[in-house]
Amino acid sequence: MPKEQQAQLRRQLGTFLRTRRERLTPDEVGLPRTGRRRTPGLRREELALLAGISATWYTYLEQGRKIRASEQVLNALASALRLDRHERDHLFQLAGHTPEPEAEQPEPLPAEAAAVPLLLQPHPAYVIAGNYDVLSHNQAAAQLFPHLTTEANRPPNLVRWVFLEPAAREVLVDWEPEARALLARLRTLSTRHPDDPRYTHLIDELHTRSPEARTWWPHYELQPRHSGHKRLRHPTRGTVTYRYTAFHLAEQPEHTLVIYFEGNAVSDAGVNVIRP
Repeated sequence: MPKEQQAQLRRQLGTFLRTRRERLTPDEVGLPRTGRRRTPGLRREELALLAGISATWYTYLEQGRKIRASEQVLNALASALRLDRHERDHLFQLAGHTPEPEAEQPEPLPAEAAAVPLLLQPHPAYVIAGNYDVLSHNQAAAQLFPHLTTEANRPPNLVRWVFLEPAAREVLVDWEPEARALLARLRTLSTRHPDDPRYTHLIDELHTRSPEARTWWPHYELQPRHSGHKRLRHPTRGTVTYRYTAFHLAEQPEHTLVIYFEGNAVSDAGVNVIRP
């Protein structure tokens, strides 16, 4: 990285730290108020005390001097400044570090996003997390994927349904290629979160209970999430070819909205598709 760009990032880091320091008050962090305060928020010395670092060193950091903060120091500052996940990631990026994963404490699905599948009825739709937990769904999805959303004591999970629910082999006309592709997508996503128990527990369960998953996993197939089509057996209409597409939520990109529609639905709706 060019020196000027490095210097610019250091200045941005200093500005970011200052603005986050100034939005906190001593009362919010449990510090006593001492005399008249000429600046808003916490003093540099107070923040340094909360983070357990040298006040002089923190001052240099906020001034954009040529020093490098360790991940330990950045985590301490993020905690002291009460940064949320996105602010914490931004802090790490400005300091030249790759943000550590936060998947162990996933953010809940906002009510506004959870309501979207209901608005898409009668088209089957659901919202899934990165590990394929089903966070929201509509009645059409519950009908098309029987027993998917009836798990007790834990969130329903699309991967568990495909590999461990007998009804899945009836619904998915092309079960084996669909299951292998899903397992490849799970591996692709799990490599981003090697220590996340949501993924490790799911993979362990598949290895224990599914001979197919146990056989296919060592092949190390990878595949990103994408749109496409699949043949499904509808409970009242027989085999239907569905197209599906996926949208990532802007504020939580690991949460994905998946919508199914029949192959002729787009042309029937009069939608013109412009292809490159």
